[in-house]
Amino acid sequence: MGDDLGEEWWKHDSKSGGSEEEEEESRTEGTEKGNVQKESVKRKKPTENSAGAKKKKTRTHDRQEPEEPGKSTKSSKRRKKKKTITDVLASSEPKPGCPADVQNLLTHYFADKRSVIELEELKLHDSCFLSCNDLTHSLSSYLKQICPKWSKVQKQHTQKSSVVLLIVCSSAIRTIELIKQLTTFKGEAKAVKLFAKHIKIEEQLKLLQKGITHIGVGTPARISALIDKDGLDLQALRYLVLDWNWRDQKLRKMIDIPEIKLDLIKLLETGVLGQCKADKVKIGLF
Repeated sequence: MGDDLGEEWWKHDSKSGGSEEEEEESRTEGTEKGNVQKESVKRKKPTENSAGAKKKKTRTHDRQEPEEPGKSTKSSKRRKKKKTITDVLASSEPKPGCPADVQNLLTHYFADKRSVIELEELKLHDSCFLSCNDLTHSLSSYLKQICPKWSKVQKQHTQKSSVVLLIVCSSAIRTIELIKQLTTFKGEAKAVKLFAKHIKIEEQLKLLQKGITHIGVGTPARISALIDKDGLDLQALRYLVLDWNWRDQKLRKMIDIPEIKLDLIKLLETGVLGQCKADKVKIGLF
């Protein structure tokens, strides 16, 4: 049978077998090349993503850079806003008060509330003021200077619900301090505390009506309230001393505190200015 087929079947088998092996080899080579190409593509992708990410980062970084000077300006503005009146007063040198300061206080407050004629009526002459503290006096030494005949004045005072000397300050604590400083000046005179903290106004009214008091020390709000209730009469008043130069822990004067400033203006308006013009009351700045 092998003879019938002859030698050609061997050749045919070898050709067919070789072709199958070559096809398999070509297939394997194709798959391997495909895998290599896929792997190269996969390797290239993260590099492209990383480059893109870097670009994005650089872009975002470029965007953020111009915002930094804006932030610095905002922060500087905020720092400027935080500057308080204490900082301003700390950098300024203390100056003693003068009659012009009181006049400016009244003029600025009533400028848009009164007519020109009414503003003229608010003006006080220099004769309405006592000598001012030049920041060298204690309270007792200052009062001895402006009231040299105090012992005689206090003996002549016999009217209840009134005082001869009225000292106006900004707080209850300051009131107590000033009363302690009166020791070497007042002699036998009686001083009364006129502030609202821990003291009811009814108690102060009874105290003023009960006996003779020579000196009143207190805040403008409580003093005005006592005048409104007819508990404090200004007819016997001769000296009104304003605690003008003293500064609190925040370095504020009495007129630097808005509510105290308004209460003081109200007190001056409720009859004190009229008494000053009638030459019955003199104003001193301590």
